[in-house]
Amino acid sequence: MLPIAHKIRLSPNNKQETYFKKGCGTARFAWNWALEAWNESYKAGERPSGLQLKKQFNAIKKQEFPWVYQVTKYACQQPFLQLQQAWKRFFKGLGSKPKFKSKHKSQDSFYIGGDQIKVNGNKVKIPNLGWVKMTETIRFDGKINSATISRTADAWYISFQIETADALLNVRENQTHIGIDLGLTNFATFSNGVAIAPPKPLHEYLRRLARLNRQLVRKQKGSNNFKKAKKRLARLHARIANIRRDFLHKITTALTTNFSHIAVESLNVSGMIKNKRLAKSIVSAKPRGWFFSNAAIQSRMVWLYDSCC
Repeated sequence: MLPIAHKIRLSPNNKQETYFKKGCGTARFAWNWALEAWNESYKAGERPSGLQLKKQFNAIKKQEFPWVYQVTKYACQQPFLQLQQAWKRFFKGLGSKPKFKSKHKSQDSFYIGGDQIKVNGNKVKIPNLGWVKMTETIRFDGKINSATISRTADAWYISFQIETADALLNVRENQTHIGIDLGLTNFATFSNGVAIAPPKPLHEYLRRLARLNRQLVRKQKGSNNFKKAKKRLARLHARIANIRRDFLHKITTALTTNFSHIAVESLNVSGMIKNKRLAKSIVSAKPRGWFFSNAAIQSRMVWLYDSCC
């Protein structure tokens, strides 16, 4: 069995959207509470753990934070485990130091365990809420281990983690090899002579981005017009990201379907971005992490592209 992620857009009504906001707020509060407690314990010379802090939080939440019971229990439980993983990555040099999450800057999301998730066609049942419509049905058969609800701009999404058979990915096994050279004029040039140009959505929407940014700064901060302008700008940023993501999905799917071994040029993208004259073109043509870390893909590829992470 192979775990994969399947992300689907939701169509919530006002009541359901309010629930999602509460879930995100609860998860953010639990993360900040856990991080503050972790820092205090660490300064006192103790060795805190996510499980220990979760027990402390559970002991006081009924009296001090009764509002956490309005949403799924995982919203205030999973952040403790996620914080522990974040500290492990930090001490291993794989990530930055965990920081407090802001309501206005951090991405809204919360976790739901697989035991609380039920799916019926294009509807998913959320604990303490009920059935919520999805824009499509799940395309993979298998056990749902967990789900994460998140917001991008003003759109809500649910990402399922599903255990499914490797055969369901429809990846063909063959002995064909190919090499890829990365560039700016062409996104990638293959060893068989095929060249693929990047979509460069940032260049296409640059003037519109500038216009929406000007409209935003002219609005009074906190007003309804400010919120509307901020939402329009966020939608455009999401559109640019979706164009890139769609392009990368199609490229990687075609590569892993038709080739068994793929060699990719090694580039220091982080260092190249520091060049102020080329940074915009590099970021537009080469988003970091353009290859996915899916286990089925890794088993069929030879990775030389060491600057993705």
